[in-house]
Amino acid sequence: MRKQKVFVTGHKNPDTDSICSAISYAYLKNAVDEYEFIPKRQGKLSDETRFVLNKFAVEEPELITDAGTQVKDMEIRQVDGVDGELSLRKAWSLMKELNVTTLPVTQGNNLSGLITTEDIARAYMDIYDNEILATANTSYRNIVETLDGEIIIDGKEAYFNGGKVLIAAANPDLMENLIEKGDLVILGNRYESQLCAIEMDAACIVVCEGAAVSMTIKKIAKDHSCTIIRSPHDTYTVARLMNQSMSIRYFMSDHNLVTFHTEDSTEDIKKVMGKYRHRYFPVLDEEGGYIGMISRRNLINVAKKKFILVDHNEKGQAPDGIDDAEIMEIIDHHRLGSIETINPVYFRNQPLGCTATIIYQMFQEKNIEIPKHIAGLLCSAIISDTLLYTSVTCTAVDKMAAENLAQIAQIDSKEYARELFKAGSNLKDKTADEIFHQDLKEFNVDDRYLCIGQISTINVEEIVNIKNKMIEYLQNQYNEKDKRLIYFMLTSILEESTMLIYHGTKAREIAEDAFEVRGNDNTMHLKGITSRKKQVVPVLIEAINKE
Repeated sequence: MRKQKVFVTGHKNPDTDSICSAISYAYLKNAVDEYEFIPKRQGKLSDETRFVLNKFAVEEPELITDAGTQVKDMEIRQVDGVDGELSLRKAWSLMKELNVTTLPVTQGNNLSGLITTEDIARAYMDIYDNEILATANTSYRNIVETLDGEIIIDGKEAYFNGGKVLIAAANPDLMENLIEKGDLVILGNRYESQLCAIEMDAACIVVCEGAAVSMTIKKIAKDHSCTIIRSPHDTYTVARLMNQSMSIRYFMSDHNLVTFHTEDSTEDIKKVMGKYRHRYFPVLDEEGGYIGMISRRNLINVAKKKFILVDHNEKGQAPDGIDDAEIMEIIDHHRLGSIETINPVYFRNQPLGCTATIIYQMFQEKNIEIPKHIAGLLCSAIISDTLLYTSVTCTAVDKMAAENLAQIAQIDSKEYARELFKAGSNLKDKTADEIFHQDLKEFNVDDRYLCIGQISTINVEEIVNIKNKMIEYLQNQYNEKDKRLIYFMLTSILEESTMLIYHGTKAREIAEDAFEVRGNDNTMHLKGITSRKKQVVPVLIEAINKE
């Protein structure tokens, strides 16, 4: 039985803890639970995080941006596409066999059109003239198949496309005035009628009731390149079936088709489905290739995506559409945020320096052995989040966990920390936008929108070099009418200090009140402050509430 998927994801603009904790917790859950747990990411990896994954040979999690259900989450019915040359009768039989009312018409992997039972009924019930078979460019193969017949003489033409359809009910004298070159004539076993039709250059004669065809008629037909088809049915049945030999290409819908893509939101397609009376809608992949059909019933039965959130519990940091998903667990070390759930969930929040420390504890509690690569990820996350135990958020529990993990991963924590921070400090080739969004957290405080980005570096000169670039970026990106308060932390790991850049209405005043430090027009130097979670976010929120 196929396991249900549960996505494990950290916050938007993920840092090393967010990515490593998602991967590690998915590994733990797969060892103890019945679902299939899949780590995901909500943004680009930082250079530091990419260094960690490469170091321990771990694949980068796939991107997820929307927690709402998509077409690919629905049960897509695998209705194979049919050729446009298929006859109406064959299409009708196939629909009954598959119990569907719509067939996709494809050419290769591309959708050409749709044929429905309504289209077939209309083709059968509407009144057409006796040239419709030729107008529809009907293949002789379809005619033979529809009439349950056989070809006695092959006239070498693949399609009937030049005349009208006649029934030879009159005597040969009258028929000479009715039959024209290229016609298709339905007749019986009368030699005179068969000969007359052939000599009048009929393109095809259909001999009914399985009647025998003489050698003379065969020879004359071959000389005139006239196709002879023999059918076991009587004249009435042949005449009735004849229109059903036309190809569905002539009757299918091939313009303004209503199609959906696998990545489309179910909320969006619900609105579209409501405008049309179609029972089935084709689904295309990202390249536009046809893959199957969905109906309104599939939409009703679609299951919500299941999520475990790690390293965050703020709605603004969760995937878009999280309200439409089922949150199963939250593992975090931040303040309580704005996530709301319909059902009770497993929620674990501890005042530690890193989410990875909590996950390390859970491995211990479940008595699950930690493999080398997972130990490397967890240790990297703790070193990164605690700035190698120098952050005020770091606890003895964090340090103990990291050192134990370092032994399993066979690394020296101090040496490895230098490699790790060096990998994350290479900012000279990055744009201001990339730097700003590398590790950005967003919060809703009353009616204010608070954005706090941070980069940590061991290169003091780098902070000086990018300061003006970041000030200019914020001024260009966010005008004073923007209700957001924007702060960006340029944190020096070696000096254990932060250059705080701010932008927005009263952003400076709020920062001065929060940190009791005078700022200039754009920046403020915060000595001894390195933790966004513990030293910056709480005091800024308190200052905003006072404001």
